[in-house]
Amino acid sequence: MRSKSLAFEIKNVDLSALSFIVKSVQLGDIQVELEQKLKDNPDFFGNAPTLIDLDQLNLEDGQNLDLSTLCQVLKQHHLNPLFLKTKNPQLQTLGTSLGLTDVDGFLSTPLAPAQVEIREVEVVREVVKEVVLEAPASPHATTMVVTKPLRSGQHVYAKGGDLIILAMVNPGAEVMADGHIHVYAPLRGKAIAGAKGDTSARIFTSCLEAELLSIAGTYRTSDTPLPKEVQSQAAQISLDGEKLVMQRLG
Repeated sequence: MRSKSLAFEIKNVDLSALSFIVKSVQLGDIQVELEQKLKDNPDFFGNAPTLIDLDQLNLEDGQNLDLSTLCQVLKQHHLNPLFLKTKNPQLQTLGTSLGLTDVDGFLSTPLAPAQVEIREVEVVREVVKEVVLEAPASPHATTMVVTKPLRSGQHVYAKGGDLIILAMVNPGAEVMADGHIHVYAPLRGKAIAGAKGDTSARIFTSCLEAELLSIAGTYRTSDTPLPKEVQSQAAQISLDGEKLVMQRLG
């Protein structure tokens, strides 16, 4: 007997989002800072799913946050607000009415400090992209090894550990790890280390030509040319305070 086909399936998805940590009720200030930070690359975030984190927002008596307008501001700058993190009951209710999902009760891990400055935006993306590999969630799986070249649109995330890549990361590809990233080939795509906020994470490559480099939320895009001493050279990238430090190897 022929089995009836299902019209849909339900599966677990490891869906990550940018974290936009709000520290002021002055939406005009947020708008100005976003415009300044993104003036050279206004579509940088590409409508990525975004969590609005209000846990660092201290509302004084009589103060209120215009959450609806904040969502509009984020959308203007190609951030797609879908989730809300707050312990304020009124803001939770307002967020629900705006279609935001309250995640405060079930986030399994704390989000890394991200910039609303934009330094604090946790650049963790697994959406509308081809997922090549993802490290198992097992606590014993600390390193992922990729042996094949990554082409444009492919995405690899080493969850909970380091990522080692033995082939080229082409432009348009994205590699991400909660720990260190080692690329023993040209790195021409995007590399995001310390994705959950580990400031000690580093990026290593035998040929640095990256479109984007990020460690614990601090990032640098190709809009700012790489220093000549590390361009197309073996290099390591580390974080010193709020600055990415690039050093030639060898």
